[in-house]
Amino acid sequence: MKIGLIQQANTANRSENVSKLELNIRACVEQGAELIVMQELHNGLYFCQTEDPAVFDLAETIPGPSTELFGRLAKELEVVLVLSLFEKRTAGLYHNTAVVVEKDGTIAGKYRKMHIPDDPAYYEKFYFTPGDLGFEPIQTSLGKLGVMVCWDQWYPEAARLMTMAGAEILIYPTAIGWESTDTDDEKLRQMMAWQIAQRAHAVANGTYVVACNRTGYEPDPSGITNGIQFWGNSFIAGPQGEILSQAPNEEEENLIIEIDLSRTETVRRMWPFFRDRRIDTYSELAKRWREE
Repeated sequence: MKIGLIQQANTANRSENVSKLELNIRACVEQGAELIVMQELHNGLYFCQTEDPAVFDLAETIPGPSTELFGRLAKELEVVLVLSLFEKRTAGLYHNTAVVVEKDGTIAGKYRKMHIPDDPAYYEKFYFTPGDLGFEPIQTSLGKLGVMVCWDQWYPEAARLMTMAGAEILIYPTAIGWESTDTDDEKLRQMMAWQIAQRAHAVANGTYVVACNRTGYEPDPSGITNGIQFWGNSFIAGPQGEILSQAPNEEEENLIIEIDLSRTETVRRMWPFFRDRRIDTYSELAKRWREE
């Protein structure tokens, strides 16, 4: 399977962002991509740097304008697309939702972000209700896709549950970056931790991991912080955690890589972690914390 990742810098002009995405999707398909992944909330700026009720006007229904637009494109190009949208279910109920669009333009399935951060410049709890669809892979013509979103990528439990449900590849649309006052050493530690955590998911589950991040600088509309420099570095890791391809920090790039899903079977025979799991001893994991 050939996978394309679109690492893009966005502006406040949503129509221009979407037009650029369309051009990048077409470019990926010209290079043979069958599955294309876009970054978290790819139609616009990462709006969670502030808490602003007016931003809810950006949300849309699923199905809705974006699934129709990208659905037509998927059907024309015969490609599977992974979208990341601000979903409105009803007044006062919104989600950060990934949608998989099949080659015929239909919606194959969706995933609502389960882990919602609430940190300086990442005030997502103001906007998003935690997901209620669980960790269920989405069946497509290319296989079962284990799609999650950004903050989910730090949780080994999520990756394990998605894999146990049959996901053949783990996919994370992402929006993560640095605050400009961080030192260079701290920036490197943060970026390396982000990558190591996801490479560990690949190793522990013997599967491929795809992380598609945005790049570019986006200011804080409130002026309280110095904004976010998204650190790019979108990558694909193999079942042993090996980096197969990686984009740069500050440049837009369409990353194209061919993967062989049969390697999962080969690696799991060599490292049979699922065989050796002591599931009879893991009940404490369902608790918030284990008290003495």
